[in-house]
Amino acid sequence: MSNRRGIIAISGKSGCGNTTVTHLVSKQLGFRVINYTFRTMAQEMGVSFEELCALAEKDDSYDLKLDRKQVELAREGNCVLGSRLAIWLLQNEADLTVFLDASLEVRAERIAAREGGTVIEVLEKTVARDQRDHERYKRIYGYNNDDYRFADLIIDTSVSDQYEVALQIVEQYRNLDGD
Repeated sequence: MSNRRGIIAISGKSGCGNTTVTHLVSKQLGFRVINYTFRTMAQEMGVSFEELCALAEKDDSYDLKLDRKQVELAREGNCVLGSRLAIWLLQNEADLTVFLDASLEVRAERIAAREGGTVIEVLEKTVARDQRDHERYKRIYGYNNDDYRFADLIIDTSVSDQYEVALQIVEQYRNLDGD
C-alpha cells in the first residue's frame, strides 16, 4: 500500500528548465502545478513585480510569506512544486525531490533565447543573480542552494530535452512503490 501524498518538488537555478518540466510532469501525472510566485504575490498586493522585488531585497518577510504559501499549497497533495527552493522546503514532505542542473553557459544561452540579450550579457546577469539568490537563501534559511546532493534525482538538463527530463521524473515517481 502506498504512503505517497502525491508531492513532487523540483528545483534548479534559472535556465535549467524548472517551469517547463514542472508543467510537463504535472500534465503527465494529472497533478496540480503549484505556481505561487512573486508575480502572483505582487498582483495580490496591487503592486508591480519590480516594486515587490525591491521590497523583498530589504525585507525577508516577503520571501518567507511566499515560501510558506507554496508549502501550504503543496501539502494539499497531488501536485508538483517547481521553485528555486522546492526541494529544501519540502525535503521531508515530498515523495520525490528533483534537482535540475545545467552549466552556466547552457543556462545563459537558454535565458538569452527566452528573454533576449546577448549570451555574454545574460551570463553576467545570471552569475550576479545566482550569487544574490545564494546569499539570500543562506541568510534567510541557512540553505546552501549549491548543495543539492540530498535530492532523490539529479538531472543534467543540458544533455536531455524537456520531454526526456519530464519522462525521467514521471518514471521515477511511478517506480517509488516498485521493487
